[in-house]
Amino acid sequence: MSGAGTPTTTPLDGSGLSVTIVAGRWHEEITNGLLAGARRALAEAHVDVTEIRVPGSFELPVVSRAALEAGADAVVALGVIIRGGTPHFEYVSDAATSGLTQVSVLTGKPVGFGVLTLDDEAQGLDRAGLPDSREDKGAEAAQAAVATALALRALRSGHPLAD
Repeated sequence: MSGAGTPTTTPLDGSGLSVTIVAGRWHEEITNGLLAGARRALAEAHVDVTEIRVPGSFELPVVSRAALEAGADAVVALGVIIRGGTPHFEYVSDAATSGLTQVSVLTGKPVGFGVLTLDDEAQGLDRAGLPDSREDKGAEAAQAAVATALALRALRSGHPLAD
């Protein structure tokens, strides 16, 4: 299970941060679980949240960049890509992953990576943060985005965070 080795986290206070969730529409049950986890984690961190839905994971990078350039301090990108019988999975997975990495580096702002790349739907249900799930990847992506935004804020103010 990929959740092995997950770091323990302390409660985050993201007061004053603006975070945009950008979520694809494919695989609704899994995506809704990811969204619920991200919303919950962001509410616990006391951040201002906006949401934007996009057709799929391929569209996540361009909309994430636009949200960051429009003033968001961080983005939580959520998507679900399930392997099929064609190379489509590899192309979309690479485009979403590489694109979101570029967005973060080019804007200097964090993108919480909540894009699930799966062999089958069962793997997604197990990671979606649903009542019977083993993991909550939406919450993890949101926590990572807030923690990174806070670290960047501290570095830019000349007060790096201590661990």
